[in-house]
Amino acid sequence: MPILKVIILAIVQGLAELLPVSSSAHVVVAEKLMGLDPSSPQMTMLLVMLHTGTMFAVIAYFWKTWKHAYFSSRDAFRQFAVQVFWATFLTGIVGEALKKIIEKTYFRGAPKAQIEMLFSHLELIAPALLAVGVMILIAGLWERRHEDASSGKAPDDIRALTMRQAGWIGIVQGLALPFRGFSRSGSTISIGMMTGAAKETAERFSFALAVVLTPVVDVMELVRLIKASHAALTGTPINLHASLDVSMLGAVFSFIAGLLALKWLSSWLESGRWHWFGIYCMIASVVVFVLHARGF
Repeated sequence: MPILKVIILAIVQGLAELLPVSSSAHVVVAEKLMGLDPSSPQMTMLLVMLHTGTMFAVIAYFWKTWKHAYFSSRDAFRQFAVQVFWATFLTGIVGEALKKIIEKTYFRGAPKAQIEMLFSHLELIAPALLAVGVMILIAGLWERRHEDASSGKAPDDIRALTMRQAGWIGIVQGLALPFRGFSRSGSTISIGMMTGAAKETAERFSFALAVVLTPVVDVMELVRLIKASHAALTGTPINLHASLDVSMLGAVFSFIAGLLALKWLSSWLESGRWHWFGIYCMIASVVVFVLHARGF
């Protein structure tokens, strides 16, 4: 793949990662516009590595906040670890169940069907963007309605996250796994807000969960790429080393783009206009549907 295309995809990923607008959907659409196949093992591996690059950017950005909230004491870390385990467990259950259901229904009868085949379907990304847009809009309106009630809470109350809220975040994260466009951060932060958590608390926990989940997805996609390189699932030979080199290069560029974007975007994210991201996702869903209708 030309280096320029990798850089473009990395910049798109870096700019969209922090915002709840589905960075995956933006990358997939960019791939389609550049004539690439988002469902191929090489491209899904690249997409995951782009997420890995921005994951390290997110760690660098959020580390001080996480250190204060989750590593300030043994009890705080224990509570955080239990909630992460609970949320990740629910994510695995829901995500795997959805994966099996989709592969046995949507791809029924197709040989060697895999959930990644969905990633090139813009007609599925469009409604996913619409769904998360509605969810973000509802959460934003919920936040505005309850901001007066929460303004008097002590900082410890603001930081607290219950097991119920962590569980809901994990469940919704599982729903986001198979569908590009259904923003993981947008949906998890929104469900956290709708279950009573402060937006900052839900945001902090959501990105911490992403750090836990990303290495697992990396390994899964690496295994898929290795299998594809041996079985030639796409019908053309796959250069495993070249694919890994391109993916690693993409991760480096997405890390740089993510770091540059985070400081600029964070002030906007915290400006109390959460519902505007929902409106953006709804508009984006229309654009993606139009692109699909035009043959992309």
